[in-house]
Amino acid sequence: MSEHRRAGSTVNLGLALKLGGLVLLAAIALAFPQVYTNPAITNYGVFAMIFVTVVCAWHIFSGNSGYISVGQAVFYGSGAYAMGTAAEHWHVTGTTTFALLPFVGAVGALIAVPFGLIALRVRRHTFIVITIAFFFIFQLMAYNLPFTHGTSGMNAPFLTWSPTAFNTNFYYIALACAAATIAIAWLIRRMRFGLQLRAIRDDEDRARGLGVKAMRVKLTAFVISGAITAVIGSVWFLYTTQVQPNTGFDPLFDLTIVLMAFLGGYGLISGAVLGALIIEPGTLWLNTQPQFSGGYLSEILLGAIFLVVVLFMPRGIIPTAGEYLTRLRTRGRPAVIPATATGTPAAAGSAPAAPVRSGSSGSSGGTR
Repeated sequence: MSEHRRAGSTVNLGLALKLGGLVLLAAIALAFPQVYTNPAITNYGVFAMIFVTVVCAWHIFSGNSGYISVGQAVFYGSGAYAMGTAAEHWHVTGTTTFALLPFVGAVGALIAVPFGLIALRVRRHTFIVITIAFFFIFQLMAYNLPFTHGTSGMNAPFLTWSPTAFNTNFYYIALACAAATIAIAWLIRRMRFGLQLRAIRDDEDRARGLGVKAMRVKLTAFVISGAITAVIGSVWFLYTTQVQPNTGFDPLFDLTIVLMAFLGGYGLISGAVLGALIIEPGTLWLNTQPQFSGGYLSEILLGAIFLVVVLFMPRGIIPTAGEYLTRLRTRGRPAVIPATATGTPAAAGSAPAAPVRSGSSGSSGGTR
């Protein structure tokens, strides 16, 4: 009984620590633009929340299913262009522009349906190649379609916010998007739908044999991921005030997302969040340094970090740190307490009983 009480108290303590940590992180996130009012600092926060949203949206499909997508910029750029085109043709300006976010999400979902129906018919390695092909198709379309304005790009609708409140307002919008995406990812993980996705990741053929409709499940997750990415892409467009084919459909965007997910811990929501909070502010800081700006040194550094993670920390920061802390806590002892014999202490410590032989109990020469 004492072992069960200790185990129960440990679980309750762990749950309390997790809840306390979440409350603390939420308080820090809400207070950030109020403590750091400098627009140069809040700019870091805006982009960090944008990429937290993007990576968590990527995780909903790729982190759960095991299909690594490197075509997420298709939805990101399409969301930006959808927002710009709709605002231009419907003459929407000011804060009314944010009413177009559901429309942008629907555009992302509609793009994901034919994209997924084609790409998800193949297995993982071929899927990566197809997503790359779709990315370049959409980038070329952005360069050549008339409504995208080619290389000159599109300007975002004017927002009548004061310069002092501009970054802060966008920070809270991006924070709301990030919180909603994390909540959706958390709910999916605990649903039967999330269990089916992870079954596909572990062994798709066996999952099909157990009755999982793999194509339907994968496509649903892909559509959810695409819709969220399109929405946050339109928020990024309104914040940066312009989109061009090389910025809306940037190949480094997809590689950065994959690096963020693997750095924090592939397959974990917390890993996606941690990777985004490390990589994106770090990249922005590098771009402000004279020795890294105007060249490819920052991209080379990102590639080197990705190589180091894959070689020396393939499971990511959070799983690796968890294993290290477990080894420190147990100090070589088994992490799981072995099962003990039931009964009284005397019985548990007594000698094993003599083997029972067939025949008469009083005879030493009974039949064998």
